[in-house]
Amino acid sequence: MEEKKTVRFGIVGMGAMGVNHANKLKAGEVPQLELAAVCDADEERLANYEEFARFTDPKEMFESGEVDAVIIATPHFAHTTVGIQALDAGLHVIVEKPVSVHIADCDQLLAAHRDTNQVFAAMLNQRTDPHYVKLRKLIQSGELGEVRRVNWIITDWYRTQSYYDGAGWKATWKGEGGAVLMNQCPHQLDLLCWLFGKPERVRAFCQYGKFHDIETEDSATAYMEFPNGATGVFITTTGEAPGTNRLEIAADRGKVVIETGVSGIRWTRTETSVQEHINNEPGGFTRPGVWNIDIPVKGKGEQHVGILKNFAEAILKGEDLIAPASEGRDAVELCNAMLYSSFTDQTVELPLDGEAYVAELQRKIDESTFEKKVNKNAASSADFENSFGGA
Repeated sequence: MEEKKTVRFGIVGMGAMGVNHANKLKAGEVPQLELAAVCDADEERLANYEEFARFTDPKEMFESGEVDAVIIATPHFAHTTVGIQALDAGLHVIVEKPVSVHIADCDQLLAAHRDTNQVFAAMLNQRTDPHYVKLRKLIQSGELGEVRRVNWIITDWYRTQSYYDGAGWKATWKGEGGAVLMNQCPHQLDLLCWLFGKPERVRAFCQYGKFHDIETEDSATAYMEFPNGATGVFITTTGEAPGTNRLEIAADRGKVVIETGVSGIRWTRTETSVQEHINNEPGGFTRPGVWNIDIPVKGKGEQHVGILKNFAEAILKGEDLIAPASEGRDAVELCNAMLYSSFTDQTVELPLDGEAYVAELQRKIDESTFEKKVNKNAASSADFENSFGGA
């Protein structure tokens, strides 16, 4: 039997991300994936895809026999329900970030993945960035020694009011379940857990509609504690320009900095273990000697295309996934913990009480009096209730 060389691929949700994926596939950027079908509740969004099978109901697409695999690029709450439908139909599935809005939904979605022959991935595309790939190798090899502190300032997710007005579901508790933590920062929250492990304690302070006319968080600052005693601070917003993306790690063998605008990875490596120097150095004010090491890194990796290529190779050749959907749960839990800490004005222990978080989120939804002003010219049929079109 001839080895299968391509996967028939479907896209559910033809909003900005769905269209982005479709354009990349049509341009042949992922030769292993053959775009076969598109789906959106708004038929107008399907008008430019006459050469493909078109559906307004995702379940009909899944049962049509037209596709072998799909990506779920809908608004966030639908990731769970539509993802479960796709898995139940026996398809290979990749889901856009976040995997789900909260860990209770996430667990339902992951539980639907019962067949190990089905490939189930998450679009955690920043795992392809060579900066973070190299940093992970430094950590896992022991070269850095024990990580003691992590500071991440990620404030270059700038968005205008027009961005939020462009879709009825964005930056609402009912439609998105959050804003900057839920939409932009799943990438960094995933990388935090992927690189350093999941924190065990979180205290967060969120500001809601600080810079924009929205009801959800557009600014957040969180303090984290990790099982080994390391601490971390995470700062993000969509309201600062030009903003900063700076990750700084203090470890037993020095300091590492990854920062936008700075070439490569900067490692100020201590000549000896910091803890050994603390314990054994007779002088009270001496410091360990250091070597300044610049680790060259080119580019940002293949990002979405790289994850899609890996997804296809996992289906066709059994290649290990860069971002299994199951690993996306940690980022969801960390996001939920930050929001819950802010909601309740207290420190939150992980693992998070998922039921308590859902109850608090539902209270936010039920008590909301926020009226979203939707720019109808920015996105047709953008209301979450009437369209699958995603971010």
